[in-house]
Amino acid sequence: MTVYPNPNTKYAKGVRRLAELYEKKQVSSLTAQTLNKAVEYEVSQSQTQLAEIEKILTNYEKQFNLSTVEFFKRYQAGQTDDSAESVEWASLAQMAESIRKRLALLSEPSE
Repeated sequence: MTVYPNPNTKYAKGVRRLAELYEKKQVSSLTAQTLNKAVEYEVSQSQTQLAEIEKILTNYEKQFNLSTVEFFKRYQAGQTDDSAESVEWASLAQMAESIRKRLALLSEPSE
């Protein structure tokens, strides 16, 4: 399987067109299954990534006796040091939030 790390405009447009046809029930059952599986795969991968990151965040919270939310507020306000641990914790917090948004988008009910 070829993985394209950077979006290819040609294929992105094709996926959007397929989605439009899918919503109108104008694709084959194989295409519909493929699109459904692609979404399921993205959800599954995102959930796995989030679980791994949350495990690390929990370790930081226990180590420093501070919630990630509170730490991140302090980090953004410049109230933490610039240690490698602080930078990693902040980066992981941002990654977790990004994944949560992706999952929300992928999980929102269709109209």
